[in-house]
Amino acid sequence: MSVSAHDRLHTLRNALQDQFERYTHKLTTLTAHGTAPEHEGFDRQTAVALIDSTRQALADTTQALKRMTEGTYGRCEQCQLDIPVERLEILPHARFCVPCQQTQHR
Repeated sequence: MSVSAHDRLHTLRNALQDQFERYTHKLTTLTAHGTAPEHEGFDRQTAVALIDSTRQALADTTQALKRMTEGTYGRCEQCQLDIPVERLEILPHARFCVPCQQTQHR
């Protein structure tokens, strides 16, 4: 039984919404003790790195949800071709297809 593109998109939207909720909760937890990160067992530098990476993940997820709303989700921001759904299933917030992503880091 094949899964339709609509069903896959619905599944990806749900995954992104779940990620958004998890990252929001994690960021809230991390920043609640921001002045005393050792409370969570982290030194200050580790706590700051965790907060920064969680903020970035939350921003990436938010942007992916925004692209879904705008109808541009799944389209490479560089070449404008469709990002393979298999890539989106692995990395739901992907903004670039693999070839364009590789050129971003050169």
